[in-house]
Amino acid sequence: MTQVLETLARDYALLYLHPDRDSQEDYRRVVLSGEEPASRQLGHYVGSEHDSLETVDTPAGPVRVLTLGNRQDFELVVRGLMAAKNGPLAVVPKSQGAATFTVFNWPRIKRHLAQFPEAERRAEFRRFTSVKENYTDMLVVLSRGPYSNVAAAEMGLPGEKWLELSDTIRRYHELTHVICRRLYPTDVDAVRDELIADAIGLYAAYGRFDPATEELFLGIRDGRYVGGRLENYTEESKRLAPSIADDLLRMKDVVDAQPSAEPFALIAPLMQAFSA
Repeated sequence: MTQVLETLARDYALLYLHPDRDSQEDYRRVVLSGEEPASRQLGHYVGSEHDSLETVDTPAGPVRVLTLGNRQDFELVVRGLMAAKNGPLAVVPKSQGAATFTVFNWPRIKRHLAQFPEAERRAEFRRFTSVKENYTDMLVVLSRGPYSNVAAAEMGLPGEKWLELSDTIRRYHELTHVICRRLYPTDVDAVRDELIADAIGLYAAYGRFDPATEELFLGIRDGRYVGGRLENYTEESKRLAPSIADDLLRMKDVVDAQPSAEPFALIAPLMQAFSA
C-alpha cells in the first residue's frame, strides 16, 4: 500500500469500504450522511510505485487526478466511487482506463461547521451545502496501461516509454472531457469529443497531433473502419470512418496553426472548428 490511497481516504472515507464486502446501503451512509465506516483499513488495495495524486489547475477550475498503477486497485476504487448510486457490484469494463467523479468531501464540511456554535450548525449546514462547489471535488481516476489498448510494438516504442506516453495521453484526454463539460455543457457530440480529447492528449505527449496515430487508436485504416475504439462511441463506425479520417486532417491543421500553445489552449479552437 502506498501513501497515495491513504491520503485520499482521509477525504473520501468510502475508500475504506470494500465493494465485495460492503453493501450499497453502507456506502450511502458514508457518502450521503458522512457516517464513519466501521473499519478504517485499506488492506484490500495492493498499491504501486506508479500511484500518484495531484491537483491540476485547468481552465475550468482545479481537478484532483489519481493515477493507480495496479489494475485491481483501479477497479476497486471506481466501483467504490460508483457504489452509493449504482451499487458496489457494478462491473468496470476491461476497456475502461479512466473515470471522472464528483465526490463529497465530508472532512471539509465538518471543518467548516466546527467554526460555528453547535446550535447554529444545522442551519449553516443547509446554507453551506446549497452551493455544490463548497463540499464536492472533481476527481479523475486513471489506470496505467497502453493507451487505447495499442501495444508498444505497434507504436514502435519500448514498453516503458509507451506506458509513460500513455499516462500523459490518458491524463490530458480525461481532463479535456472535464473542461469541455464545464465550459461547453450544451455542446456535446460523442465522437467529436473523443477526437478532441485524443488530440489534446497526443499534443501533450508528443508536442504535435498525428492523424495516423489517432486512426490507430480508433481502428481506421486507409479511410475504412477495421475494428477498434471508434465503435465505443457510435453504431455507425463503418459509415463515419471516411469523414472522420478527413476530420483528423483538419484537426492537424488547427493544431499546427498554434505550435507553441499550451495543450488546454487548443480546446477552444478545436471546439470552434468542429462545433456540434
